[in-house]
Amino acid sequence: MSNGFDEWLETPQGQYVLEWEQSQYDLLVADIFGFKAVQLGLTQHDFLRANRMPFRFHCDDKSSARAGLIAKPHFLPFANASVDLVVLPHVLEFAATPHQILREVERVLVPEGQVVVTGFNPFSLWGIRRKFSRRKSLPRAPGDIPWSGQYLSVMRLKDWFALLGFETHTGSFGCYAPPASQGLQRWRFMELAGNRWWPYAGATYIIQAIKRVHGMRLIIPVRHELKARAKSLATVTQNTSRTNNNERNA
Repeated sequence: MSNGFDEWLETPQGQYVLEWEQSQYDLLVADIFGFKAVQLGLTQHDFLRANRMPFRFHCDDKSSARAGLIAKPHFLPFANASVDLVVLPHVLEFAATPHQILREVERVLVPEGQVVVTGFNPFSLWGIRRKFSRRKSLPRAPGDIPWSGQYLSVMRLKDWFALLGFETHTGSFGCYAPPASQGLQRWRFMELAGNRWWPYAGATYIIQAIKRVHGMRLIIPVRHELKARAKSLATVTQNTSRTNNNERNA
């Protein structure tokens, strides 16, 4: 994670983004089940708090109060197919090799494991603000957050997911207010209008994808099959009891 993003989240702009993303993570991860869940980056905020997996880890490339593991996101200290859920809050757009991070996520996820990504939308008012920032005569400082990030579009992420064998499951956009440093409350009316009139122009997005393994099929008995098995077992038990009684009477 780029230096300075943690501090930016404490600003009015950052709180505005964080509030929406936290609510979206809470909705999505609450219904994802398994044994192990990992959050990469931004460990001072718990985006796994609504998840009910018994083992939840927070991994970062620097030490923090909540980071249980310190590691680079493109070299994760997990075995192949050992994690059920990975969340990436604004990790890809501030990484030098975002595609390599997704490859590593694909490696550690179990078949049918899930990944949830949040990022800034380049096709939004915030994306336009970033372009103007890049056109300044003076070079941008590395700490010019969040405009120094490499914004990835949802379509590009979907292409990367498809190449790695993921199936995009769901997603949504949010934060339609302009990137004003002050007075964001007066723009709150744009949230409802944005969802209705320009749903793909939100400043941020959240996208969920599932790792598919070709040739693998999870077989789960349906209810009528379970009833049939139980009935046949009961019949065998009754027949065995009758046979034993006849042998005793003889």
